[in-house]
Amino acid sequence: MINREVGRITTETISAAQAPLDAPVPSAPPICPACGGRGHDLFIVHDGMTLFSCRACGTVHLHPRPTPADVTALYSDAYGNASESYFAKVEKKLRRSRRRIAALARVKSGGRFLDIGCNGGFMVEAARERGFEAYGLDIDPVSIDYARKHYPANRFVLAPLEDYAPHAPRFDLIYCSEVIEHLADPGGFIDRVFELLAPGGLLFLTTPDISHWRRERDVTRWDGFCPPSHCVYFTPRSLTALLRRAGFIGVERRWSFKPGIKLTCRKPASI
Repeated sequence: MINREVGRITTETISAAQAPLDAPVPSAPPICPACGGRGHDLFIVHDGMTLFSCRACGTVHLHPRPTPADVTALYSDAYGNASESYFAKVEKKLRRSRRRIAALARVKSGGRFLDIGCNGGFMVEAARERGFEAYGLDIDPVSIDYARKHYPANRFVLAPLEDYAPHAPRFDLIYCSEVIEHLADPGGFIDRVFELLAPGGLLFLTTPDISHWRRERDVTRWDGFCPPSHCVYFTPRSLTALLRRAGFIGVERRWSFKPGIKLTCRKPASI
């Protein structure tokens, strides 16, 4: 094993010479999904999957990444046999959602709200209670079915963002928690989120932090490491840069004790 410095954070990597002999050989050189960089180090080969670390920005990503069809198939029932136990924790999830929407409403109150990756609709319902016209979007039919059944006062859509965005209204507040790490094209996703926001609208975004000081040194023991479900692992710097390139302003990072990134940013009011 060798270590490579990414900013002030040490990320464990595996040199190409040390890669297992049966490691899959990618069909094309990797391109960083965050910055477009082409210089990479081999990060790890795990269960037959190869992940690289971008030399320019530190983003770690699976190569080759899943296609949009692969992602949709993977989340056709995101919780599988665990769906009953997941949806059984309703009150706890609602309390957490109400606390989070209360904090966000102090920055952006009222208007139209969208939760991208809404699961069972808990954050959507909390936003409705707070006075928003609330929408939820997900590609998991089990989650959408649950949300429609239990929170019928809201609007829930079963579709990927790229299909929904061309026909959707504009939103004043978009919430997107633990979604972007699943996507083969995070840059395209962020561009579509930017288009969906009304001028002056606010985005709240969370994702695991590959560079966090509390991340397990052995990345395979970290609960945030689960390729191919999670196929892109950002650092705060790389995610901030991606948002700014899309046109977002006022990117602010919120403190996180757990190995995660929490960011808020705005679409310029003049657009």
